[in-house]
Amino acid sequence: MDGKLLTEKLIAYAGAHLSLDGEDVIYLRNTLLALFGLDAPLAEEADVADAVHADVPDRLLEEVACYAKEHGLCGEGEEQLYAVVIFGMLMPRPSEVNRTFRRVYAEQGAQAACDYLYRLSVKSGYVQKTAIARNLKWTYDDGKSGLEITVNLSKPEKSNKDIAKLLAPSTDRKYPLCALCKENEGFKGSAAHPPRGNLRTVELTLGGEEWFLQYSPYAYYEEHCIAINKAHTPMHMDAATPEKLLDFVDLLPNYFIGSNAPLPIVGGSILNHEHFQGGKHLMPMHRAKMERTYRSAEFPTLSIGILDWYNSAVRCSGTDRKEVSRFAAKVIGAWENFDCPACNILSHTGEVRHNACSPICRKEGDKYIFTIILRNNRTDEQYPDGIFHVHPEYLNIKSEGIGLIEAMGLFILPPRLKRQLEEIAKILCGQTQYNAEVLADPAHDLFVHRNMIRELLAAGGAADLGQAKAAVCDYVGRVCAAILDNTAVFKRDDAGRAGFAQFMESILN
Repeated sequence: MDGKLLTEKLIAYAGAHLSLDGEDVIYLRNTLLALFGLDAPLAEEADVADAVHADVPDRLLEEVACYAKEHGLCGEGEEQLYAVVIFGMLMPRPSEVNRTFRRVYAEQGAQAACDYLYRLSVKSGYVQKTAIARNLKWTYDDGKSGLEITVNLSKPEKSNKDIAKLLAPSTDRKYPLCALCKENEGFKGSAAHPPRGNLRTVELTLGGEEWFLQYSPYAYYEEHCIAINKAHTPMHMDAATPEKLLDFVDLLPNYFIGSNAPLPIVGGSILNHEHFQGGKHLMPMHRAKMERTYRSAEFPTLSIGILDWYNSAVRCSGTDRKEVSRFAAKVIGAWENFDCPACNILSHTGEVRHNACSPICRKEGDKYIFTIILRNNRTDEQYPDGIFHVHPEYLNIKSEGIGLIEAMGLFILPPRLKRQLEEIAKILCGQTQYNAEVLADPAHDLFVHRNMIRELLAAGGAADLGQAKAAVCDYVGRVCAAILDNTAVFKRDDAGRAGFAQFMESILN
């Protein structure tokens, strides 16, 4: 690897994609030469066309990593960390990113400002566009709003026990404290912490507090963003939460925003740092209609109702922000202490809280649309992983908690399924011989899917691989719909309908 040529390619890429100012070129060249152990640049003009026209920085990042390894510029195994640090140097500093974001926002509006930050995040390699493109994606037609399903190949599967560990107090003083902390911006990374040298964020004020916005490196959907409290404070839900979400959509009406419930099992994978997730994508839940509507003298301008959706969700809409905020806060407060033993809903066991909400907000013109999903994380002998969690017969497909994104109808399934579903499809069409005894071995990769395989074979198998893959995808879609039914606190039976009506009466009367 020619370090001098690599230096010129990095400069060309930064000029084309990372807002490098012409006045800074000589300074950056000398800085890179020093870091690469070189005393002078190329004497002749370099061919840097591939860097200028690159859609993503993957190849350049790899070239930097290889050069670092060849010349001993970093510790063994730290080549990728080193490459990200170099790319962080090519980018504008956080202060400049914030100034540009605010200027574009003022001159061209919210979406243009978001476009600037998102493009920068992709071109820096922070949003991993190439890895995201490898994810498997399909839709499941449920006859209503539909479901969206993705097998995410870049993020490992976490159990509820793994997630709960994050809430346990630790005597170790880490830096940064977690993967969401503001201190990640520019952090080199380590074997236990991903590199964040190429991360850039913009400052926000939500509910009178200091927050910041960044994009998700895994991007489950279009322009998947994360709003994060600048203070390292645990996830929580109270009467102030709606105001924060409303502040966000007033600032960025081009995006929806929502919060995970702040409890294990029904919350997200990070509970030790308050954050919201949002983006440009229209989720299946956003398309759901009202199943039952209500009028309220206390909230006269609002349309209020129960959503026709798998989860138990209340929605209000209206142009009066104060009324929307008051109604949302009232639902959150009422649900915290609501009990319905007929539906297995107990808000507390002693001092342990079980009820929590996942609130979601977006705007259509001047109208606010605020949806509140009711969650409960109680366990019992029959369902030790959660009464309103994924039931045991579906754990082969999804074992993680059903957080905000899945609750809205977009399932993020573990990477193991790519391999496993392909093998199941081959069994269905006869490319791989079915052997029940082999699959009965707990050590076998398809052991967890043995019942699924039997069911699909009993339904007639498949004539060819294409038909088999379609059958497997349809099965997974039906399972995802059933999982959302599992998570509904008010089931679609007489007890559930009566319980939901009782809860609505407690809010509106």
